[in-house]
Amino acid sequence: MSLPYFTISKPTEGLFKDRSSKFLAYSFPITTVDDVKPLLEQLKMEHPSSRHVCYAYQLGTDGNNYRVNDDGEPNGSAGLPILNQIKSKEVTNVLVAVVRYFGGIKLGVSGLVNAYKEASKAALEKVIVVERIPTVVISIQFPHSSIGEVERIIRQHNFSIKHQAFGLDCKWLIEVPESENELALELFLAVKDVDLKP
Repeated sequence: MSLPYFTISKPTEGLFKDRSSKFLAYSFPITTVDDVKPLLEQLKMEHPSSRHVCYAYQLGTDGNNYRVNDDGEPNGSAGLPILNQIKSKEVTNVLVAVVRYFGGIKLGVSGLVNAYKEASKAALEKVIVVERIPTVVISIQFPHSSIGEVERIIRQHNFSIKHQAFGLDCKWLIEVPESENELALELFLAVKDVDLKP
């Protein structure tokens, strides 16, 4: 049985100022590493005159899948304080990025650690924490004649359809709880002419 985990329902923002430097923090719910780069690129486009966009993210339920990035700030002064705030909130599948505008006065490493910590904390204080169950996505292909049977399985087990394509065959992506993955595969493969796609 897969244990539930806690994540955030939607993006939030926070702000911290210290000696004319501004630290704008943004938290985002994410599901994979692929979600990270577009969000960071968007922030860099929105803040072209900022000095740094530092970030940290955590994915998965074991706490081992994370990354920190100081983006040119002194080593350990930005990404790690951000990650520590994510961990102290006890949430996962979260990206927090902090955009820094330099105010002309150097803050020193301890000042930076505090600023990145406080900015992240300000964004995370506004989040709505939600409980989720780990899921997997199954890709299946089947003839139009099998739609009724496939839909019946989805309805009966509260699976959800992530994507549908209708061509010569139907190609659907079905999201199922991780704990029911084997059952779902058995049920779909028992339907005539259903094939699994990688």
